[in-house]
Formats: sequence, structure tokens, C-alpha cells
Amino acid sequence: MDIFDVFMLLGGLAFFLYGMKVMGDTLEKMAGSKLKSILASLTSNTFKGFLLGLLVTAVIQSSSATTVMVVGFVNSGIMTLRQSIGVIMGANLGTSVTSWLLSLTGLEGDSFFIQICKPANFTPVLAFIGIVLIMFSKKEKAKDVSLILIGFAVLMFGMETMSDAVNPLTESESFKNVLLLFKNPVLGLLVGTVFTAIVQSSSASVGILQALTLTGTVTYATAIPIVMGQNIGTCVSAMISSIGAGKNAKRAAVVHLSFNVISAAILLTGYWIIEMAVGFTFTGWAATPLGIAIVHTVFKILALALLMPFSRQLEKLACFIVKDSDEDVKKDEEFKALDDRFLNTPSIAVEQCRILTVKMSEITKDAIVKAVSLTHNYDEASDKEIVEAESRVDDYEDKLGTYLVKISERSLSVEDSQNVSTLLHCIGDFERISDHATNIVKASKEMHDKNIIFSQQARKELDVISKAVLDVLELTIDAFANGDLDAAHRVEPLEEVIDHLNAKLRNRHVKRLQNGDCTIQLGFVFADFLTNLERVSDHCSNIAGCIIDMAEGNLNLHESLRETKLANDEYKNLYAQYAEKYRVPSASN
Repeated sequence: MDIFDVFMLLGGLAFFLYGMKVMGDTLEKMAGSKLKSILASLTSNTFKGFLLGLLVTAVIQSSSATTVMVVGFVNSGIMTLRQSIGVIMGANLGTSVTSWLLSLTGLEGDSFFIQICKPANFTPVLAFIGIVLIMFSKKEKAKDVSLILIGFAVLMFGMETMSDAVNPLTESESFKNVLLLFKNPVLGLLVGTVFTAIVQSSSASVGILQALTLTGTVTYATAIPIVMGQNIGTCVSAMISSIGAGKNAKRAAVVHLSFNVISAAILLTGYWIIEMAVGFTFTGWAATPLGIAIVHTVFKILALALLMPFSRQLEKLACFIVKDSDEDVKKDEEFKALDDRFLNTPSIAVEQCRILTVKMSEITKDAIVKAVSLTHNYDEASDKEIVEAESRVDDYEDKLGTYLVKISERSLSVEDSQNVSTLLHCIGDFERISDHATNIVKASKEMHDKNIIFSQQARKELDVISKAVLDVLELTIDAFANGDLDAAHRVEPLEEVIDHLNAKLRNRHVKRLQNGDCTIQLGFVFADFLTNLERVSDHCSNIAGCIIDMAEGNLNLHESLRETKLANDEYKNLYAQYAEKYRVPSASN
């Protein structure tokens, strides 16, 4: 094996890893929109969790990705530690699907069926179909399918390239002597662990081992300990992802590690004892890609049979290793849902953002309700609560905005991209609404400090527009939280009524000033109240417009609002109803 064979081996490895990443990432993206609903049906039943982990991993072709995702779910509270154990066990078995696909490279025979099943013969066709879809299809799903096909073709091309590169090792006595060292079970286990930890994929590590078996120099005595070690090495990704996470997330990663370490230790010990006492006839045979797939799968099935009945004990072990401590640094509970692990599954990350934005809207609404109440009777404690609420909303905007930008940098579906854009607009509007709450409080405090009060008529007028604003905010939050289009369509006519109320009340107040019924000082405060209340309704209009845009696939907010006003009589009827409901009492009343 010369330097050019080494170059070919490295190139083949690069193609193999890249093809696996492209295929896995695209499969994960396509499956992502359904993962949330699948997880929603998850129960504490370990077997159901096992089936879920098996299904998801078989689809996205990576137990590491599934386990990292599980750590994120546990960290954000979507999944309990106990639920995660079954999923982790299922993920361990699900990853064996890849080894069976890769075993096709070792097929031998002259029949047409066997020849067409060989990757070297059918992957060029897949690659051609994939590139045709990329060049001529405008549908996103078709392009995703094309990436999966091309990724698989590149993966298999890398596998073939590695096989060709290592073929000269067939005659190398030095290579055979090195392999003899790995017959030591402990050394083979360590090699499998370290190599898999480096490439961070047991599927890739097993694939490389399968490529080496094509030289005919790798025996089962060498391969079996390495395969067991590969299952330990794959835990590295989950352990790294748990750094900085909550205790339960760390425990989920520990469950993954302990499951693989305990099963490998017991099975390797049992294998070694039986081999020493009786001897397996097949251990001296040359391993094949299909044989490696069988060993890989059998080991995982035996590990499950051994440890699945002890899932509760694994949970207790993880809790023992990661103990509760008062000295632990607590993560901000409000934002633990914004876990970077979810960025690999954008649809779930977007949903996490939507849930937090609903919480943000409720904090904003409470702030406005309290602020309006202070126009009647200022209270310092309530003032402090509103300021704190506004600060929390600022934190929400900062954290959500940063996280949404991270999501936008990923490969997104059209729906996820629109959702990200909508959420970015909405969090900005909710944050501005909370700012107006603090402005109203400042105006109320000024009245309190200067011991000034509005006239009875001004008080009645302010109550009317305040009620209208609180109602439009309630409609807006209901529309956003529940996706209620009927509520969203009701926002704009009420917002226009508030605009007209604002103009009418300003004119009335000017007349009171002219008649000497009000002071300039009170006039400024009254104008501040009107300005902030009217701006709250403007932001509600923006949010409702975004909701309608999302439902109708319209990206032009102002055009959407204009069409809402002019398209039918429903808008006019709603406007008339709201105008009557929020009629300003005359001075004589």
C-alpha cells in the first residue's frame, strides 16, 4: 500500500462521511415536522419509547443525532428522564440499519438480481435521478429527496473507494500482524471506542470496518471486540451535548453511556469466557460486510435483552452519578427550551420559540392590564411589578431573537422559514407593547406625584379607549396562541375604531383646554395616555396581520390589511359593532 493508496483511502473516507452527513441531515429535516407530534404521544412506557427511538433512528440514520435530540428534550422538560431511557435503547438498535445497507457492497454472484443490488451498479442511477431533480424540480420536497439520493450515492462511492484503497493490504504481512493485536478483546474494545469517538458516528465507524473486511484479512475474533467498542464511542456526542445542560439532561447522557458500557463489559466478558472455555468455530473466519452487520445487530439485540428489564436501575444509577446539589449552577428555567440541540431539527426549534412567545405575550398582557389599572389608583408595588415584567419581556425578545436568527441560518422548509419570520416580527411587537405599559405607568406616577386628577369626563373617555385596547390585545393574543383566524380578522376593525377614538378624544381634550376646564399639565399627561394606548393597538394590528399572512401565504402585511378592509362587508359590520360598543359618552352624560 503506497502513499497514493493512502490518499485514496482518505478521499474515500471523506466521501463516505460527507455522504452520510448529507443523507442524515436531509432525512432529519424531512422527518422533523412530524417528530413533535410523535413525541407528544410518548408515554412513560419504556417499550413505546423504545419503538420511538428505533423508528426515528432508522429514519435519520444516526443514533448520535437521536440521543443528542433526546438530551435536548429532557433538558427543556418535553421528556422525562424515564421516558428518555426507552428512546435511547431504541436508538441503539435503530442505527444498525445503516450497517445492513452498507453490507450490500459485499454481495457476490452473477445473477441480475444480485448485480443490481450491488451499490456500484445502482448508486450511479440514484445519483443521476438526484441531480435531475435538483436541476429541474422547483418543489422543496423533491429537492430534499434528491439530496438523500445523492448523499447515499456519495456514501456508497466513498465505501467503494475505501475498499479499493485498502485492497493492497490483502498481501501485507505487517497489516495482518497489526490485526492480530486486536484479537485481545480489551485492546479491540479500546480501538473501537476511540475511533468511533473521533468520527462521532458508530454507523461511519462500522462502515469503515466493513470496508476493511473486503481485504479478507479481518477475522471475527478481531472484529467482534471492535464492534462492541464502537457502541461505547458513539456516546461521545451525547456526553458533549450535555455540557452546560440541566441535571436531567446530563443524566440522560449518562444513561446512554452506562447502557453501552455495561452491555459491552458483560457481553465481552461472556464472549471471552466462552471462547477460552469452548471456543467459537467462526472466530478464525474472515469477516465480511454482511457478517459485520449481523454481529453489530446481534450485539445490540443481546444488549437490549440484557438491560431493558433494568431501565429503572439505569435511571437510579444516572441519578447516583449526577447528584442533586445546592451548588449546581441553575439554568434560567424560562429559556431552557431554547436548546441548541434543537437547531438540528428546525421545526422543533421553531415550535419551542412559538411556545415561549405565547408566554411572552401573556406577560405583556398582564403588564398592560396592571398599567391601565394604575391610571385609576397608582400603586408603587404594581409599578415595580410592571417594570420587572417589561425587563422579562426584553429578555424574551433578546433570547428568542438570537435563537431565531440561529434557526434561520439552518436549512429550513418554506413553512419553517415563514414561521421564523413571523415570530421575529411578533416578538418585536410584543416587546414594544410592554414598553408602552411602562410609559403608561410613568404617566400615572407623574399624576400621583403631582397630586393631579382628570375631570370626570376625561376619566370616562379614558376608560372607554382603555377597555377597547385591552379587548384588542386579548383578541390578538388569542389569535396568536391558538392560531385563531377569526380572532385575527376581528383585530383590524377594532384597531381602526381605536384610531378614530384617539382622534376624537384628542379633539375633545383640546376643547376642554380652550374652555379652561383642563390644565396644560393634565393635557400633556392625557395625550401621553392616548398615544401609548393607540400604539398598543397598532402593534396588535401588526401581529394579527402576520397571523393572517401566514395562513394565506401572503408576505405583504400592508396589502393584507388593506384587502381585509376592502374585500367584503364583514369588516364594515365588525367596525360598526365595535364603534357602537365603544361609543364615547357625551359631556352631558
